[in-house]
Amino acid sequence: MTRKIVQRTVAACDRFPDDLHPVLRRVYAARAIESTDELDYSLQRLLSPSLLGGMTAAVELLQQAVTNGQRIMVVGDFDADGATSCALSLRALRAMGAVDVHYLVPNRFEYGYGLTPEIVAVAAERQPDLIMTVDNGISSIDGVAAARQCGIRVLITDHHLPGEQLPAAEAIVNPNLRGDPFPSKNLAGVGVAFYVMLALRARLRERGWFEEAGLPEPNLAVWLDLVALGTVADVVPLDGNNRILVHQGIQRIRAGQCVPGIRALLENAGRNLQRVVATDMGFGVGPRLNAAGRLDDMSLGIECLLTDDRQAARQMAARLDTFNRDRKDIESDMQTQALQVIAGLDLKDEQLPVGLCLFEPDWHQGVIGILASRIKERFHRPVIAFARSGEGELKGSARSVSGLHIRDALEAVATRHPGLIDKFGGHAMAAGLGLAEHNYPAFAAAFNDEVVRHLSADDLTGVIYSDGELSDEELSLDTAQLLRDASPWGQGFPAPLFEGDFTVLGYRVVGEKHLKMTLQPAQGSCQIDGIAFNTAELPADCRQVRMAYRLDANEFRGIVSPQLIVEYVEALS
Repeated sequence: MTRKIVQRTVAACDRFPDDLHPVLRRVYAARAIESTDELDYSLQRLLSPSLLGGMTAAVELLQQAVTNGQRIMVVGDFDADGATSCALSLRALRAMGAVDVHYLVPNRFEYGYGLTPEIVAVAAERQPDLIMTVDNGISSIDGVAAARQCGIRVLITDHHLPGEQLPAAEAIVNPNLRGDPFPSKNLAGVGVAFYVMLALRARLRERGWFEEAGLPEPNLAVWLDLVALGTVADVVPLDGNNRILVHQGIQRIRAGQCVPGIRALLENAGRNLQRVVATDMGFGVGPRLNAAGRLDDMSLGIECLLTDDRQAARQMAARLDTFNRDRKDIESDMQTQALQVIAGLDLKDEQLPVGLCLFEPDWHQGVIGILASRIKERFHRPVIAFARSGEGELKGSARSVSGLHIRDALEAVATRHPGLIDKFGGHAMAAGLGLAEHNYPAFAAAFNDEVVRHLSADDLTGVIYSDGELSDEELSLDTAQLLRDASPWGQGFPAPLFEGDFTVLGYRVVGEKHLKMTLQPAQGSCQIDGIAFNTAELPADCRQVRMAYRLDANEFRGIVSPQLIVEYVEALS
């Protein structure tokens, strides 16, 4: 799909000190940074836990459970955010003196998402006094009711958007509750769990618990590596508060002060621990961790993050890597089938449904989210991929584009067509839903109608926002290292992306599907390597190209050199 490259609007740069590199000056200005204070990522600048609504009741429940030796059951989710939330909560609660704390994570193929009545029944067999959900629960109305019928108190910690009705839990901590005063609405599930643990530690300190129990007061910052991983992997916007959490976690990892599981997963992904950046967590560690929940059981991922045994962590990381390779094979087959289905419609890209729904009976329900994301990127429109989840039932995973709040769109469809959707939930850019298979055709039509109400033809044009061009002198290792050190970059605070015309001096395919190139700027004389992932060829006889790229420092066999990570390439001749 041809895309349009648009340079970001740059506000005045005079708010920054004179010694700030000119490339960083325009990058920060284009991201609406008002002053260098916003780039201070020290822990002292974190928002206070007291600003989160529901925290007093939540801490009261946890304090009673910890100091009275009650049984706590942490119920997690089957993605990287859920796994890190679960591991963080267990590590922190045990360090604060909880002697009877366990976890339960639903298998997506048996119980589905969240605190369902079925997972409550499993939890009840272990007779917990308190269930604490992490990264789920805000839509678990029936599950919370089932827990209360069993005499089990429930604390919900979540970050997903709530529906009209809230579950009747004893306490709920979620920055996205209506009217919640917490300034940052972008906390991941692991971020919410971290804040709850901070507030609990403060309460226990205030009550003299650590002296009474003969325990050292734990430094919760030692687990910011888990917070960084879950935050980046869940692709939540990196606002100022999240950037502090991620930066601090990355710094701990670079210093070798991370849990053995994260170390093992990074090594398995071929990442240098001392040079780790946020994208390594998002593209190296996150997919390996997620693979367990997609194809099997996230318990393996959680155990990998919980163990303090390096050898055990390596063994579990190796198993997770195997799952990830299997996931890639399944995803590749599904993507081929999806493209064949779209090709069979015999429509030009602009004639495709604006809201595109796809379903094949043999698709793997653990991989449909990735498939939806890949198809969305290719055709730049909202996509929902479906797979069978049971007899006569479908599960859908939705991904959206700028301009359409996907969860709100599903809510609108459900309102206009009662009974069409069984359940749904999610965020602005990603959501999940379930419906009866016989309702699929009607839903696909209703979803397209709803999307058409919100998106115009211009919205379906893939736009790449760039930070301008780099000169010969700026296409250097020093600039690349400068940009790495200025991270964390991520969702809502995108990594610098530049544009320019280049001459392709030579190229070859590496790893079967990646294009390795030697490039020279059209108006320059330097030569630099570039790589375009998942792009196996250039148009025949094409030597003049326009590119959108990231400048990075590439390490190979101990040698570090500048390299362009090509995000988009189009032929000029």
